[in-house]
Amino acid sequence: MSAASRSRSRVRNALLSAGAAAAALTLSACSSGGTSGGGGDTNFIMGADGISTAKQGDRGTAPDLSGKTVDGGQLDVADYKGKIVVLNMWGSWCAPCRAEAPNLEAVYKDLKGQNVQFVGVNTRDTSVQNARAFEKDMGITFPSLYDPTGKLMLRFSKGTLNPQAVPSTLVIDRDGKIAARSLAALSESKLRKMINPVLAEK
Repeated sequence: MSAASRSRSRVRNALLSAGAAAAALTLSACSSGGTSGGGGDTNFIMGADGISTAKQGDRGTAPDLSGKTVDGGQLDVADYKGKIVVLNMWGSWCAPCRAEAPNLEAVYKDLKGQNVQFVGVNTRDTSVQNARAFEKDMGITFPSLYDPTGKLMLRFSKGTLNPQAVPSTLVIDRDGKIAARSLAALSESKLRKMINPVLAEK
């Protein structure tokens, strides 16, 4: 085999490996979630209800989550430091996302006066029109970042309470650290169960 052939073969193998990784990420989408903690040393506990939590001193910092919103504006989650942020990863193509959307909106309306901000991350929607139609149909009034390639989800470090599926919901504390995570669609009561302990923190 010539040097040029070996080089083409290496490039092809690298591309195939990258394609397999992307396919694995796509296949994990819209699942009911797993129990993996994202690899590495972890300092969090998964409850029987599927909600993982981290104690105040053991929380990882949320990554930079900023960019264009579904409605065409700009948003930076860091601007909400000092508030509790409920971050929901969703796609218009995801049936569990559709099921949990009214619960998210109801809790958002109830808690927004208590310094709790909800932010969606719309992911893997190839058309922003689909995302806008979903928000309109579901009556969603909180903003969502538009992340068609899933790059925002990949910013979370391994070993943290990172989102691993769609839907995923994270609760970020007032210091910008990840306090809780669910990898499944949430009822109102489960969502409140995630938020209330963080709300009670001083």
